[in-house]
Amino acid sequence: MANYLLEIGLEEMPAHLVSAASQQLVTRVADFLTENRVTFESVTKFSTPRRLAVLVNGLADASASIDEEVKGPSAKIAKDTEGNWSKAIQGFSRGQGVTPDDLVLKGDYYYANKHITGIATADILTKIGSDVISKMNFSTYMKWANNNFLFVRPIQWLVSLLDTDLVPFDLLDVTASNVTHGHRFLFDDTIVLANASDYEASLKQAFVVADADARKATIQAQIAAIAKANSWEIYLEPSLLEEVNNLVEYPTAFVGDFDAKYLEVPEEVLVTSMREHQRYFEVRDLTGNLQPHFISVRNGNAEHIENVAKGNQKVLVARLEDAEFFWREDQKLKIADLVEKLKKVTFHEKIGSVHAHMGRVKLIAEKLRQQANLPADYDVKLDRAADIYKFDLLTGMVGEFDELQGVMGEKYALLAGEDAAVAASIREHYLPTSADGALPQTEIGAVLAIADKLDTILAFFTVGLIPSGSNDPYALRRATAGILRIIEDQDWAIELDALITELYTLDLNGFSYDRKDEVMTFINGRVAKMLEGTARYDIIEAVLATGSLDVAALRAAAQAIDAKTSDADFKTSVENLARVFNLASKLEIVPAIDENLFENASEKALFTTNQALTLTDDSSQNISNLFALSAPISDFFDNTMVMIDNQALKNNRLSLLAAIANKAGKIADFTLINTK
Repeated sequence: MANYLLEIGLEEMPAHLVSAASQQLVTRVADFLTENRVTFESVTKFSTPRRLAVLVNGLADASASIDEEVKGPSAKIAKDTEGNWSKAIQGFSRGQGVTPDDLVLKGDYYYANKHITGIATADILTKIGSDVISKMNFSTYMKWANNNFLFVRPIQWLVSLLDTDLVPFDLLDVTASNVTHGHRFLFDDTIVLANASDYEASLKQAFVVADADARKATIQAQIAAIAKANSWEIYLEPSLLEEVNNLVEYPTAFVGDFDAKYLEVPEEVLVTSMREHQRYFEVRDLTGNLQPHFISVRNGNAEHIENVAKGNQKVLVARLEDAEFFWREDQKLKIADLVEKLKKVTFHEKIGSVHAHMGRVKLIAEKLRQQANLPADYDVKLDRAADIYKFDLLTGMVGEFDELQGVMGEKYALLAGEDAAVAASIREHYLPTSADGALPQTEIGAVLAIADKLDTILAFFTVGLIPSGSNDPYALRRATAGILRIIEDQDWAIELDALITELYTLDLNGFSYDRKDEVMTFINGRVAKMLEGTARYDIIEAVLATGSLDVAALRAAAQAIDAKTSDADFKTSVENLARVFNLASKLEIVPAIDENLFENASEKALFTTNQALTLTDDSSQNISNLFALSAPISDFFDNTMVMIDNQALKNNRLSLLAAIANKAGKIADFTLINTK
């Protein structure tokens, strides 16, 4: 058993790409070895901004030998009319390295039995450049020199070492060797690796902590020591910690300071400046109050750390000076003036201004309030919120710190004397900002968030700016998922399909929506995605076929049907209802049911049972009641011929079935449920 080291030396990668690239390399190497039948015990990953590496542990000396049976041409075309082997069989045999006489006839086909001898692992690993590295995928690529090869960043060196032996391969003009490099500034010499297993220890001596987890633990320990020494509370926000970890090879945490006067600026501004712009961790006292200090991590040792801290302080203070200026100047602005100026701010060149967008949102918000059965006195607050909620886009603070859209709007609105619920909705209408992000906590904020997102979706579809494949530049998928999550979180029984249908009949201040069918298909796809895991796929498809976009009701119906799949009568019940659906579809115009045309007791019994069945908000009970129709449906079909020549009797029986299908169809399309 051997160990194999592969290292890709690079120019500095963007920090947000390092972790994913490292995991991708592990996966690709493991898959490459598995596909080539080379066994191994484990793969250890290493990564820094300048390198991606794996150490494959317990690697077999050679790939496994196998016996393989390969299916060939059919017996019908194996020989010509004279009994000679055909060209098809001869070509197949050559391809498999055997003669036609070696083939074995099994049933109607000839098979080749092959013994494939294992190959030395060292020989297989020579393909790792072309089969692994060159096939890696990234969200950001670079092209360099005079070649067409694309990679996340230019490749500077390659290491390929099987225990003590070099495994040669070339990628572009770089030849793999046993030579790696230490820290860019702290170690001048190259490192010649005698053994693959020496990699981590050798780099550590050259001021590189190659194990990302170990490096992160070092950062955490250093910051914890600083916090303890100063009686501070320092929150290591996970995504920021991950990013900082991927910015350094040899971490040293240090403290920086700023003037306490800047604490008069809203905390969100200070935290945003430190986290988002400088990659610093904010400092709080033990009661949670923000302090005029920050923690940063240097890519290097502690030598001259005081100068490093001073340099970082100057950069941060420059930002805080701007923030303080904007905070002071923005308070002189009037909301009404900013809203008026939004008439000249483009929402999208094909759609119109932000002000016009707000006007449509105001109308949608009122429709939503009614559907959500919220109090009528919400109208005043909702109208005010919709009238002003984008005003902060024109403030200096948001112009400088666009991450604070909505956040500053809430603060400035409160300072201007706006109602607290109106101010909160200005911040909340942006929520959620990610797939699992926080949702609005106020009802007015929730309504405004849905209305804003809904107009965005409908307007962009109207002008043909529709997501395709993975391309979604206006984040319409995220907006749709946000709408659905908010509705479900608020426990609102909103029939989104009915609301959208109504919106398509309106002239919204000179703007009319278009492409309704495409919108409904798009939203249905998002609902299906949201319901994944709730029930079997076919059951989800069946409840979606009702056309309803009441997410809570769809989820409950899918779960109720799925819960019945193990019942003894599930197959029969679903198939009976499906048969009802199929026959009912043959009636284009449904006449009223005439009880006088019933000829047998089974017709009367089915009619009476269906008449007594009432759908409620209890999905489980609804399914139980529908399945209870199975016995009278079976009895009906056993004793009644539906498709007969007598037109009046046939239509009356189809109308009876249509009445059942209409009721059951509000729960699911039972023809789509698989019972096999």
